[in-house]
Amino acid sequence: MNGSALRSRARPRTRGARRRLALAGASAALFLVPALSAAAEGTARSDAGGTAPVQLLAVNDLHGNLDAVPGPAGAVYRSGPGGEPEKVQAGGVARLATLLDRARERARGADSLTVAAGDMIGGSPLLSAAFHDEPTVEALETLGLDVSAVGNHEFDEGPAELLRIDTGGCHPKDGCADPEQPYDGADFPYLAANVLPREAGKGNGKAAADRQPILPPYWIKKLPSGERIGFIGLTTKDTPSVVSASMTEDLVFEDEVATIDRYADELDRKGVKAVVALVHEGAQPPGKNYDATCGKDGAADRLDGPVQQIATKASPKVDVLVTGHSHEPYMCTVQDPAGQPRLVTQSASFGRTFTDLRFDIDRETGDVVRSSARVQAHIVGTDTPEQPRVDRVIEKWRARSAELANEPVGHISADIPGRGAPDPETPLGDLISDAQVAATREAGAELALLNWGGVRSDLTYRASGREGDGVVTYGEAFQVQPFDNPLVTMTLSGKQLLDVLRQQFSGANQGYPQVLQISDALRFDVDMSREGADRLLAGTVRVNGEPVNESGSYRVTVNDFLSQGGNGFSVLKEGTDRQTVTRDLAAFVEYLKQHSSPEKPIAPPKADRITWR
Repeated sequence: MNGSALRSRARPRTRGARRRLALAGASAALFLVPALSAAAEGTARSDAGGTAPVQLLAVNDLHGNLDAVPGPAGAVYRSGPGGEPEKVQAGGVARLATLLDRARERARGADSLTVAAGDMIGGSPLLSAAFHDEPTVEALETLGLDVSAVGNHEFDEGPAELLRIDTGGCHPKDGCADPEQPYDGADFPYLAANVLPREAGKGNGKAAADRQPILPPYWIKKLPSGERIGFIGLTTKDTPSVVSASMTEDLVFEDEVATIDRYADELDRKGVKAVVALVHEGAQPPGKNYDATCGKDGAADRLDGPVQQIATKASPKVDVLVTGHSHEPYMCTVQDPAGQPRLVTQSASFGRTFTDLRFDIDRETGDVVRSSARVQAHIVGTDTPEQPRVDRVIEKWRARSAELANEPVGHISADIPGRGAPDPETPLGDLISDAQVAATREAGAELALLNWGGVRSDLTYRASGREGDGVVTYGEAFQVQPFDNPLVTMTLSGKQLLDVLRQQFSGANQGYPQVLQISDALRFDVDMSREGADRLLAGTVRVNGEPVNESGSYRVTVNDFLSQGGNGFSVLKEGTDRQTVTRDLAAFVEYLKQHSSPEKPIAPPKADRITWR
């Protein structure tokens, strides 16, 4: 694997053998993160000074978005002329590749590695998903990705499919995407330190030291300078609650801090002192802008989310944490348990930004010189030239899916925001939940509930290709609903329905509410000044204009993920008389076909079904 600062050409596709040789074994204060100085931008390797400079280029949560995501979901915030945040469109992997090349050139002699913190595949648009994300893997290889942690979405199709993505082979159902060149696996290592087979989990009599992850827990890279860096890769322990339960039922996801500590000690025993954790768990940033930093005098909870605890509690043997999962960019420095500062960063999702981290390794100790650590974020602007090598890869796959992707399936009169909407209830969420009721009427559906994460992008009025403004193509509909989840219609009592709505704000969702998208028959009020389940004002809940009868019954449609209790909605597992008559993507496409035309396009729903007090 080429770890040098410059990559003048794509690496050869010698994945399996080369990768196996490289694998190495199966409340603190926050401080301001300084931007890279002019001197740091041109750091040269020290000969007699005793340090070796390193560059890490970091990305996360690409979700197979080889193209820039249109609409609000594909924008990032930056400082406008008056200092106020303004949106700018960003993304596109070929553009990202161009900027990574430029960043490597600016490193001027530093050993450069490109790393990812998970969810690089899964929930992908048709361009990638039609071929089980093999196009994204090839694009990432071509732009020079060196190592990646797994994220929760790497498990969307279960562990067997993840292992196929890692090691190669044709898809067991759909066969080879390219019969002339069968898929031979990723040429970068996937790391899954805290993901174990269930039979090797707790309670089976095996000691912790004997349990082995399904993929290597870490990777050791020997740099051209002679120094070594260890990368520990892991995903959120909450993966079973954010992926369909059937996909993770044979796996155990262990605590992040305990896992990091275990493998940091193991790396230390091997003499690897410079350690980076690639952690697919995140937080909300302290500000809107893509280059948000944690202020020098701010409290630790300014980095609001689970990774704040991981970053402040994990072994001080870890020097840097590159994170993901929350899709929000931030650059912060935390105090580790030994009181030393260390960077914790995340880039924006969908390839909209990347981070450029720099630090020196002490040649005598082999450890990171913490005081040398710097980080700078970069927007992948849509005016960036596309790198030809990566662009050729993308266009090769685009040609194979173009006929299906470009098929018109509906018409809209204006943008319909979903993923990029500013409020928890979104116009696109309303539209999709209405479509799910319409598609499951034959199963008796009266209303539908949809998790916010089930809406992956926006519908934009402006044409993305030659279809014309206002035309929704199959590829655009797929980008909104890429999981192709079965829709499950079940019977809930009125009390169970109220309990489901309370779970938006209680239990697993107490700290971070999961507001459902709801169909037109349902209305309720929320008071966020209250706590937990009391935020739902139960007396305001109406179905078809009538108060909910707790002893009555209601036919409710949800996707398969929710039906298994996903996102903390455990009450949905109690639903009875379950029927499945269609899938979410098919329901959405059919609704667009039946309810819109060039003369009568669909207007954006008002998103007024939930009242916020």
